[in-house]
Amino acid sequence: SGEQKWSSKRVLERGAPYPQVILPQFGGYWIEDPEAPPPTSSESRGEGEEEEAGERREEDTPHGDYGYQLEEINEAARAYRKHFLGREHLNFSCLASSLGNLLLSVRHEEDGEHEFISSVFRSRVKSVYHRLSLLELPDIPSVPELAKLLCDEAAGLRFTPVLYPKASRLIVNYDEHDVNNTFKFGVIYQRFGQMSEEELFRNNEETPAFTEFLQLLGDTVELQDFKGFRGGLDVSHGQTGSQSIYTVHRQQEIMFHVSTKLPFTEGDAQQLQRKRHIGNDIVAVVFQEDATPFVPDMIASNFLHAFILVQVEEPCSDSTSYKVSVTAREDVPPFGPPLPNPAVFKKGQEFREFLLTKLINAELACYKSDRFARLEERTRAALLDSLHDELQRRSQCMLGLMSGLEEEGRAENGHAHGGLLESIKRAMRGRSVSMETMSRGGAGLPTSLSGGGLAHISVEVNVNFSAVFLFCFLPSHPDTRSKNSPRTNLKFRFDKMSHSAAVS
Repeated sequence: SGEQKWSSKRVLERGAPYPQVILPQFGGYWIEDPEAPPPTSSESRGEGEEEEAGERREEDTPHGDYGYQLEEINEAARAYRKHFLGREHLNFSCLASSLGNLLLSVRHEEDGEHEFISSVFRSRVKSVYHRLSLLELPDIPSVPELAKLLCDEAAGLRFTPVLYPKASRLIVNYDEHDVNNTFKFGVIYQRFGQMSEEELFRNNEETPAFTEFLQLLGDTVELQDFKGFRGGLDVSHGQTGSQSIYTVHRQQEIMFHVSTKLPFTEGDAQQLQRKRHIGNDIVAVVFQEDATPFVPDMIASNFLHAFILVQVEEPCSDSTSYKVSVTAREDVPPFGPPLPNPAVFKKGQEFREFLLTKLINAELACYKSDRFARLEERTRAALLDSLHDELQRRSQCMLGLMSGLEEEGRAENGHAHGGLLESIKRAMRGRSVSMETMSRGGAGLPTSLSGGGLAHISVEVNVNFSAVFLFCFLPSHPDTRSKNSPRTNLKFRFDKMSHSAAVS
C-alpha cells in the first residue's frame, strides 16, 4: 500500500544500519527472534508418535547434517505402512454423527516379555498413532475403549469390523495422500531500496554474488526434457525459461523458481510470467546483496506464507558469510531449526544444510496455518467418506449381502467407479465448480478467501479433493490485455501432492 511504501521509505531515509525485515504496518506477520527458545512439536504427539518421530529422524538424518532435523506434519501418515501393512491386524469403521466417519486400525505386538497395542485413529480432523503398553492392564482394551483413549469425543461409539481382505491397500493410500517428497520454493533477488513487487520482478541481472548463492542452493539444470520434479515448470516447450536450480535434500526433491531465470516480458510491469510461479509458492527465499529492508506483504499473494531473508557479506571471497532472518504469517507456527545468535553463517555445507532444512520445515509449518488447515480438513473428510463407503460396500459383498448383479448395476449407474483409488485419480484430474458458491462462505472456506471485495467476480476453480486450494489473484496474461488494464484474477489449481500450480 501507499502508506506501507511511505513507512519503508522513512526507514531508508534514516540511513544505515537497516533492518533486514520490516513488519507490515497493519501486522499479520512475525519475525523469528534468534534469542527465543527453539520451537518444539513433541508436546502435541502421543507416545507412539514421539517414538515414530525419533525413529524417522534417525533414518532420514544422514551423517554430517549438523543436527538440523526435518519436521513432520503427522507421523501417523507413515505409521500404517511401517507397523501394520503386511502384518496381522484388525480394522474397524464407525459412522459417527458428530465426528463424521472414523476408521481405527489395531495391532497386537510382543517385544520380548512386553506386550503392546498399536493403533491408528483417523477422523476428518487428523490421524493419531499410539502405542499402548499392556504391562499393567488386565486385558486388551476393547475397540470403544481404544477409540476413547485416542479421542474423548469418540466415547460410546459403535464400531464395526472391516471384512474386505484388500482393505489395507485402500487404507494405506488414504493415509499417504498428503505424504509429500517434493517441494518448490521461490528465489527473489532484491536490490537496495526496492520496496515493491514490480521492482523485485523487474530484476534480470545475476550478479556474481547471486550466482554464488544459487550454486550453494543446488545444481543448474536444463529444463528441456528434465526428468526430475519440475515444480510446474515447462520442460517441453521452453515457456518458463531454459534453466533452473534443482537439488535433492534428504530424499526430498526441490525445484527453485528463480526470479531472474523465469521469462521477462517487455512492457509488462507486473511480470506475470514470474509472479505466476513465485506468487503461487508457499515459501520464498529473498536474496539481498546490499543491506535493505524487506516487507513481507510487498508481494500480493494468498499462497506465500513465509520468507527466509539471506543477506550476503563479503561475497565471492574466502570470508563470505550470510545473515539470515525469517518472517511468516501470524497463523504459521514456529519452525526449526532455530536461528543461531547471531544469525550469521559462513559459506559452506553447514549453511546449505540449515537453509534447505529450514525451507522444508517452513512449508510443513505453513500447512498448519488457518487457510491451509481448513482446506486440508475438507480434503481429509472427503477422502475419508469415500474410503468408509468403499470399505462398507466391500465388506457387505464379502458377507454376501450384495449380489454381483447389484454391484454391476451400481457401477452402471455411476455409483461405483473403482472406489477410493479412482476417487483420488478423478480428484487429481480436477472438477470445475463455480466460485460463486464458495464466495458465500460455504463448505468451511475461510472468510478471507470466500468474500470481501472479490465476491462479485465470477471465477472457475478446479477443485481437487486430494489437494489443498487457495485463491491467488494475479494479473491476466499480458497478451490478452492492454498495458494499463487493471489486475484481474486467473483460474488455477494448486496440487499439494505435487506442489504444482496450473494457471490459465
